[in-house]
Amino acid sequence: MSVLEDLIKKYCPDGVEYKTLSELGEFSNIGVDKKKVDGEKEIVLLNFMDIMKNMYIDKSIPKMIVTASDYKIEKCTIEKGDIFITPSSETIDEIGFASVITETIPNACYSYHIMRFRLFEYNMITSIFIRHCFNSYFLRKQIRKFAQGITRFGLTLDKWKSLKIPLPPIEVQKEIVRILDTFTEYQDCLNEELTLRKKQYEYYRDKILTFGDDVEWKNLSEIAEIGTGSSNTNEEIENGKYPFFVRSQEVRSKNEYEYDETAIITSGDGVGVGKIFHYVEGKYALHQRAYRIHIIDKNVIPKYYFYYMKTTFLSYIEKTSFHSSVTSIRRPMLNNFPVPVPPFEEQERIVKILDSFDALCNDISSGLPAEIEMRKKQYEYYRDKLLTFKEKKV
Repeated sequence: MSVLEDLIKKYCPDGVEYKTLSELGEFSNIGVDKKKVDGEKEIVLLNFMDIMKNMYIDKSIPKMIVTASDYKIEKCTIEKGDIFITPSSETIDEIGFASVITETIPNACYSYHIMRFRLFEYNMITSIFIRHCFNSYFLRKQIRKFAQGITRFGLTLDKWKSLKIPLPPIEVQKEIVRILDTFTEYQDCLNEELTLRKKQYEYYRDKILTFGDDVEWKNLSEIAEIGTGSSNTNEEIENGKYPFFVRSQEVRSKNEYEYDETAIITSGDGVGVGKIFHYVEGKYALHQRAYRIHIIDKNVIPKYYFYYMKTTFLSYIEKTSFHSSVTSIRRPMLNNFPVPVPPFEEQERIVKILDSFDALCNDISSGLPAEIEMRKKQYEYYRDKLLTFKEKKV
C-alpha cells in the first residue's frame, strides 16, 4: 500500500469533507491600477500575466513599478500563502488560473485584474493544495458551469465563494502536494531545458545563415515561382483531406486542393506578417492573401530557403516597408528579397543541422516538446486521481 493510501486509511477512511471557498477564506478584488501618480508611493505590481505564467510566485517576479495610495497599499497587500486567481478572461479556459505566493514580496500589491484569496487560518500546505485543486477537473467543471459573458467571461463573486473543493486532513494534503509538486518541478526543469535549447538553436541558426560576399546572391524572383491562393477562410472543412494554409500558424483543412508541390507559405497581411511560415510537400489549399514560394532553381534546396527566409525575412520587410509596423507584403518586396546561394553541399549541411535542432525544440512527436506534453498529461492524470475523494457523510 502506498504512503498516501496509508494516510487516507488512517485519517479519513470514511471520506473527506467538501468545503466551499467561502468557508475557508476571504476574496478581495480591490486591486491597484497600472499607472504612476505623483505623490503616491511606488510599489511592485502583481498582474494577470504573472498568474498565468507561474504556479508559485516569489520576489523574483518581474518588477513592474507603479504607484498606489496608502489606502490601496493597505488593502492590496500580498502575503505568503495568498492565492491569486484570474477572475475573468476572453477565454473561458483562462478563468481560474491560480498561483500561490511562496515568500514575502517587499512593497508589492496586486492588480485589479486579478483576485486575492486568503485563508482564514494561514497554512501554506492548504494554499498549495487549493492551487492544485484549481487545475482539477472537479473544480474546472464548476467554473465552466457558472461562467457568464459574451466577449469576456467570468464568475460573480458569489459564485467564486460557492465553489466546492475536497478538504482532507493536513497530513493527506501534504502528501498529495508532495506528489503533484514532483510532477510540476520535473515539467519546470524540462521547460527550462527547452528554453536553453531554443536559445542555442537560435544562436547556431543565425550563425550558419549569415553570409558575406563570398557566396552568390540572387533575388527571390530568380529562384522561385511566387503566387497567392484563391480560397477564403470560410471554405475550411473540419477533418478535410488536404491542409489549408491561411494567415496564421494554425493549419486548417479542405476537401479540394490548389497546388501539388513543395512550397514555403507566408502570410500576406495581418498580425503575422513576416512571422508565419509553413513548409509543405504535396497537395494543399491556400488563402487568397497568403503567398506560396515554390523554388524552381535546382541549385537551391527548398528546406534551406525555408530556414533562411524564416530567420531573415521579418527584418528585411521591416527595413523595406514605408511603415514602422508592417501590415502587408507587396509582391515587389518578395521579388527583390536577396537570397544567398551557397554550394549545394553546404545547404545540405545547414538543413541537417537545423532539422535536428528544430525537431528537438518544436516537434510534438519527439524531442523535448513531446516529453513535456507526456509529463503534462501524466500530471493531469494523477492530479485528478489524487484529488477525487469520497464525500464524508455528516
